Amino acid sequence: MNEQTAHPGDTPSPGEETERLRRWRLVLGGAAESACGGLAGGDTGMDAALAALYNRDGEGEGGGGDRGAQRSDRRSGGLGGSAPAVADWLGDIRGYFPSSVVRVMQTDAVERLGLQRMLMEPEMMEAVEPDVHLVGTLLSLSQVMPEAARESARAVVRSVVEDLERRLAQHTRSVVQGALDRSARTHRPRRVSDIDWDRTIRRNLAHYLPEYRTVVPQNLVGYARRSRGVQRDVVLAVDQSGSMAESVVYSGVFGAVLASIRALKTSMVVFDTSVVDLTDRLGDPVEVLFGTRLGGGTDINRALAYCQGLIARPQDSVLVLISDLYEGGVREEMVRRVASMTAAGVQVVVLLALSDEGAPSYSRENAAALAALGVPAFACTPDRFPDLMAAAVQGRSLKAWAEQEEGASDAV
Repeated sequence: MNEQTAHPGDTPSPGEETERLRRWRLVLGGAAESACGGLAGGDTGMDAALAALYNRDGEGEGGGGDRGAQRSDRRSGGLGGSAPAVADWLGDIRGYFPSSVVRVMQTDAVERLGLQRMLMEPEMMEAVEPDVHLVGTLLSLSQVMPEAARESARAVVRSVVEDLERRLAQHTRSVVQGALDRSARTHRPRRVSDIDWDRTIRRNLAHYLPEYRTVVPQNLVGYARRSRGVQRDVVLAVDQSGSMAESVVYSGVFGAVLASIRALKTSMVVFDTSVVDLTDRLGDPVEVLFGTRLGGGTDINRALAYCQGLIARPQDSVLVLISDLYEGGVREEMVRRVASMTAAGVQVVVLLALSDEGAPSYSRENAAALAALGVPAFACTPDRFPDLMAAAVQGRSLKAWAEQEEGASDAV
């Protein structure tokens, strides 16, 4: 006879069961009160905050699961149309939930409750938890904001940008500058420390002496002394259609960081059906972001034509096109321009997204056409962008880089 051994964790303790029922009650709302029990203390405020967002009249689905199945009068009120009420609610959820949950609820509130109008109120700006998604929303509204709200929004955007710079700037400068230093080669290294031993050994394998079990390095390969001039020209071309909001935010930050590297000459343009050159704003990423105008159509061909005019040294230039590749302009001409630039020696990088959200919906037809030219299109996270730029400035195969990254991701 088989005997089953009971484990201590199989049966929850009374305290664990109470906590489990409490959590389910918060998830399911008032409809579950008879099964899960009531709430007390701070849980009632947390429940009200959830109800205001997820249990509005006519919306039974969404983040609250069954929260809309049976509503009390309190639950059906929502947040109303008052900006102060919404500001109070934003303050409440910051007290009840961790920042990661607050950001999700803010995003849901913008989508479910139509808070775009109220985000133009200064008191709202003081209550929100800043994050990249919120910055995208604020940028899309920046052209219609009253001046008072615009200044508050600018403060929110700056706080997010400064946080991103603290996280990304130093690593980006270090990786890209290191790649630039290693990309310069010389056959007459001045010091032993300048010798690239790996390349030197491979170049001199024909001079291997079996009796001495050694390679005679007749031809040295080394790193050239660091150049004080501009070594590479970088052009960022960023699609500012509405679906690219998060990519626009990260592009603005990275554009400013790259512009701070003296060995690079960095230009940045944003485009929809027109092209705006923001290079003169790269000293301040906040100014870059407020120079964008999210939404509208897309004319990639026109943007590439402008970028071609910025490229004076094709073999020392990197063009980074950040777009979902939905082309509203002349598609065939767009493909021909990319082919022309790559033939001239430009390292063309095409990113479908620069964000943590993965690849968005994109034009597979245009991506395939570019891949046929040897220009792969893929999404890139902000954390990997510095390494991508290092590969680009060194002239390495971006297809191989992307495949290596994908393989490393699958192995995790």
